[in-house]
Parts: sequence; C-alpha cells; structure tokens
Amino acid sequence: MNKKYYLSASLVCANMLDLDMEIERIVTGGCDYIHFDVMDGVFVPRYGLHPEMLAAVRKKTDLPIDVHLMTVEPEQYVKTFIDAGATFISVHAETCAHLHRTLNTIKKFGAKSAVALNHATPLSVLDYVLDDIDLVLLMAINPGIVGHKLIPKAIDKISDLRYKLGERYKDVIIEIDGGVTFESASIMLDAGADMLVCGSSTIFKPDVSVDIKTKELKKHLSTFGY
Repeated sequence: MNKKYYLSASLVCANMLDLDMEIERIVTGGCDYIHFDVMDGVFVPRYGLHPEMLAAVRKKTDLPIDVHLMTVEPEQYVKTFIDAGATFISVHAETCAHLHRTLNTIKKFGAKSAVALNHATPLSVLDYVLDDIDLVLLMAINPGIVGHKLIPKAIDKISDLRYKLGERYKDVIIEIDGGVTFESASIMLDAGADMLVCGSSTIFKPDVSVDIKTKELKKHLSTFGY
C-alpha cells in the first residue's frame, strides 16, 4: 500500500487566460488541493490573487482550497477569503502581531487555520500555538518569486518539524511551498512532508497540460512507494 500524500496545484502558475479549463485539468489530473497565493507587493515583491477569483474558483470545484496570505496584517483579509470559499487560511508568523488571536479568528469564521514560516524563521514560534493549527506551511524558497530553487537546508527543517509535532500533533499537515520538482518531491515526503505545492517546476508547463504532468508526477512518486 502506497504511503499517503497530497498535491496542491499552485493556481498562480496556471494559464490565467484559460483558467476555467485549467481547473478542470487540475481535477482530472488528480490534484488533492488548490493552492491560492495572495500577495500584496509589500511582504513579498509581487502581487497575487484576489477574493473575487477565489469565489469564481469555488463555484467551479469542490476541491479544498488552501489560501496562502503573503501579506502584512493578514488578519484584515481573513473573513473576506473565507467568505469567498477558502478551506485553509495560512498566515505568516512573520507578519502577525497577534498570531494566536489571528488563528482563532480563522477558526471562528469557519476555516482551518495554518501558520506559514519563511525559511529562516525558527520552528519555536509554533510552541504556543500547536493546539490551534491544522497545518504548517514551510517555505522551501524565499517567497514571492516563481521559479526559485530549493534551499537545501529546507529538507532538514521538514524533518525537524516532523519530530517536533511527534505523536501528539501527528494530524497537523506539513505543507511545502517552493522548490518542489520531480527530483525533490520524494525527498520532501521522506523527510516528513504531507502536502506538496506544485507549480511551474512540476505540473504547470507551457507545452504539456497540467492533468498530464500531474499524472506523470504521481506515477513518478509511486516508484518511491507513494
């Protein structure tokens, strides 16, 4: 029996002029989640997706959607994106003045709560909120730039987080964003990751449709027991 994992399709890498069909291909290919990046041009050096797009995507698919808020003061956007259809809301510990309060606000409005950590942010920031989270998103690249290469020490951080969660928090999902390739995917899963965000280095290619690349990735991972 293959070991369980999840693939989350990074919508910001999709063909925006063919988004309706891209979502159908994401579903057909067997992705488990849709990853929805929100970027404000302040916390990261680019702009991302907006709530009206999320609402349109939600009407198109029942797949769970993990919204990654790469913004300053993320708490002001929480309810808007939950109302638009978010399943998970990930907020960066680096931008939350009141992380515990923000996580509980996410739960209050009906979504699952998640903390995102940049590579250099220590895991210790999670110490007093582990009871309040459903997912931890580890950045394996510096956020906001599509196509950046994997930071090698990110693999150690995955292992460290898996050890930290232990048996008590075994149901908390470890999601990896950035640096996911055909070569690194199995290494990340071996280190303890549960979910991989798949973008331009894996399933979104200009010459092959996303459903075909997703099936290729899943077949590739099956050779490693996944």
